[in-house]
Amino acid sequence: MSLTQFTQLKAIVAPLDRANVDTDAIIPKQFLKSIKRSGFGPNLFDEWRYLDVGQPEQDCSARPLNPEFVLNQPRYKGAKILLARENFGCGSSREHAPWALKDYGFDVIIAPSFADIFFNNSFKNGILPITLGDELVEHLFNEVSEQEGYMLEVDLASQTITTPSGQQISFEVDSFRKHCLLNGLDDIGLTLVHRDDIAAYEAKRQQQAPWLFVTPNLS
Repeated sequence: MSLTQFTQLKAIVAPLDRANVDTDAIIPKQFLKSIKRSGFGPNLFDEWRYLDVGQPEQDCSARPLNPEFVLNQPRYKGAKILLARENFGCGSSREHAPWALKDYGFDVIIAPSFADIFFNNSFKNGILPITLGDELVEHLFNEVSEQEGYMLEVDLASQTITTPSGQQISFEVDSFRKHCLLNGLDDIGLTLVHRDDIAAYEAKRQQQAPWLFVTPNLS
């Protein structure tokens, strides 16, 4: 399966001012029944977004929202960049966490640090996690709070973040992961890049050892 190519993004930033946000908070355990990548967005941060307890297959549009939670505030509607605190994505290794973030609409997460498994899973699901120093993250939190409609421009090719004032912030990203995001490749997509070589090998192997390709008659 291929992902959407990530090159540049200019979008509203939503600030989640909480440290050690674990994967059970990102997507609670009762919503893990599906293995599809889609459909988890309405239950992202479910226990914080809603005033009731959510259940699978429940219509979230009729549920009471928590007006204090950041994603329910009108100024952050349509945000595609999440600004977070240290150790984001800790806890269990569930891949549903990046699925829920991506399905909601987040393409970039900026934090001082991430849990390792969540960090890896984010890249595999088309999300760019960016690690910045504590002082820079604090600076961005202050700017977001002071300016409604605050937007950042993220350029993966140049590995830069540009603020509304024109300040450029550089970030590091592994070259292989960068290649995968720029070209929209997940693990399956990486394999399919070599589909012609795979087909050629299978054809050659079938000539060399045809008995391996005979379907047994089990009747």
